[in-house]
Amino acid sequence: MRTLEVLFTPAEFAGLHQRDLSETVCVVFDVLRASSTMVTALVNGAAGIIPVGEIAEAQVIRRWEPEAVLAGERDGLRIQPELSGGVAFDLGNSPREFTRDKVGGKTIVMTTTNGTRALRACAQARRVLVGSFLNLGATADLLKEDPPKRLLVVCSGTLEQAAFEDALAAGALCDSIWPQYRSGAVADSAGMAQRLFHLEEKDLLAAVAQSRNGQRLLGRPELEADVAFCAQRDVFPLVAELGPDGFVRRRD
Repeated sequence: MRTLEVLFTPAEFAGLHQRDLSETVCVVFDVLRASSTMVTALVNGAAGIIPVGEIAEAQVIRRWEPEAVLAGERDGLRIQPELSGGVAFDLGNSPREFTRDKVGGKTIVMTTTNGTRALRACAQARRVLVGSFLNLGATADLLKEDPPKRLLVVCSGTLEQAAFEDALAAGALCDSIWPQYRSGAVADSAGMAQRLFHLEEKDLLAAVAQSRNGQRLLGRPELEADVAFCAQRDVFPLVAELGPDGFVRRRD
């Protein structure tokens, strides 16, 4: 019997180390903005992305790989020297920064408040996919081709709370794959996410803009365009996957 479940908050995904994920496929969403940024970086030719939880961990990897690009945010802003012991990160967490000339052929070491932490929490799963509105269709198509026995949709959230935009994306994915799972064991959380998506699907941009993260980004002129960018649906026919080696790469 196939199972489908959505986790809405960091408290839920923090407990994943206690679960047997060996037969589980996880899809991680951090719509505003880590997963959207990773997908965009891969579209623009990044060789791979190493998601890490802490600033210090990113800096250690940079010492091993001097050509790697350091990327990440705290409180939504690019990591500055006062947080990293004197090193300014090369890029922040805006997908619009990750252009081909900056990331093409490069390895990116990335740390964010929630998104990279969520990915690391899923690392023991059979497969871990990186989801966003930007590549939702391609991700759903892969899951429909070979529906996993256990599918866990993980919302990265905001600080330690649920994030509206991640729940919307989780609902959109659940809606796309519902025929493959409706006769199985579908958790109420998946049904809740699907219903939320149905309420907002006619204007995803307006819904994302009303979220806490959306409002925060719209309040910063240099970041406000990220909201509309990340609310685009199915603009990149790409599947992004976290491999056993800790790299996120495009799945060809």
